Amino acid sequence: MKTLVIGASPNPLRYSNKAVKHLIAYEKEVVAIGKRETTIGDVEVLTGTPPLKDIHTVTLYVGPANQEDYLDYIISLRPKRIIFNPGTYNRVLEEKAIQDGIECIEDCTLVMLNMETF
Repeated sequence: MKTLVIGASPNPLRYSNKAVKHLIAYEKEVVAIGKRETTIGDVEVLTGTPPLKDIHTVTLYVGPANQEDYLDYIISLRPKRIIFNPGTYNRVLEEKAIQDGIECIEDCTLVMLNMETF
């Protein structure tokens, strides 16, 4: 199950960074997109809207004001679900996703992993 983290930061204090590391620890395949090319552990952080395949879950770490460039991109990836982490909920994205049959969850990826509900 491949997970895309949008808003990945190299800063170890950021939740997106912790999410990438936790996903790896839970043996999930991770792809990350951030503002600049860097790495988090062994995961290369990509920029922009790279062509990706077989994304099961998109987990968001960017607020609605910074999601505009990603709306159509996320839908085009055809994920099975989108996780809106705290502070990232976007009604417009949720409506588009639901229309395309994509499950939307308002939750915290870190908590979901720890509770084994991911």
